[in-house]
Amino acid sequence: MHARVRTTRWLTPSLIRVVLADGNLDELVMPAGTDAYVNIAIPPAGAPYDEVFDPKKVRAEHGAEVQPARRRYTVRQWNPQAHELTLDFVVHGDDGVAGPWAAQAQAGDVLVFEGPSGEYRPDPEADWHLLVGDEAALPAIAASLEVVPAGASVVVRLLCDGPDHEVALSTNGDLDLVWLHRTGSGADSELLAAAVADLSFPAGRVHAFVHGEADEVRAIRRHLLVERGLTRSEMSCSPYWRRTMTDEAWRQIKRDFVAAMDADVD
Repeated sequence: MHARVRTTRWLTPSLIRVVLADGNLDELVMPAGTDAYVNIAIPPAGAPYDEVFDPKKVRAEHGAEVQPARRRYTVRQWNPQAHELTLDFVVHGDDGVAGPWAAQAQAGDVLVFEGPSGEYRPDPEADWHLLVGDEAALPAIAASLEVVPAGASVVVRLLCDGPDHEVALSTNGDLDLVWLHRTGSGADSELLAAAVADLSFPAGRVHAFVHGEADEVRAIRRHLLVERGLTRSEMSCSPYWRRTMTDEAWRQIKRDFVAAMDADVD
């Protein structure tokens, strides 16, 4: 799949929204999941292949030094009438690949991707919903809030760098939202887990979504399984990134980390 940048807009000092259109988006089929994601492919400067390329063909025909960087991004919104795909990118200066690409993107630029895929969607039969994460999980949490049934209780705890990094969120549910702000200290890594531990859970069956930094997700998942008595089927937990690691380093160990996380609680 491929599409072209239609518009870009900064939502916060570190979050930019890219709306894609054209290309072959008329062939895109969205899954039902509100955590639907695409695997984008960003070629290095001077790549010896066209701006519209087949990642599998490039992988087979070109050396490692010119392979595109692969990153996974949640679909913030899909407009099937306008054939517009919206992705939100976290940008930390010049660090990484996808963030700088999005920050510099111009109308008409091409983005190649595979997907989308995704499974999580708020269970309409759940008594209440728990959504926990950081900026990386924000698109999925925002999309999930928009499909929570009217009047359903939904508890959201979100971590960001400060008040100017918060975004407006909408839902028909009965929303309990708290933004947590990093201070730059080592205690930042414990803010989300502490906020979840401090919650008084509403009565009934919860459906939980916990995505974000790897060690934070792992701690919260363990708490929900052990202290709160949730089952694995009642939650979606995924580590998107890991503190102190580059994207490439994290990709190399993510499979082993997830296996260890899954083995935390037998």
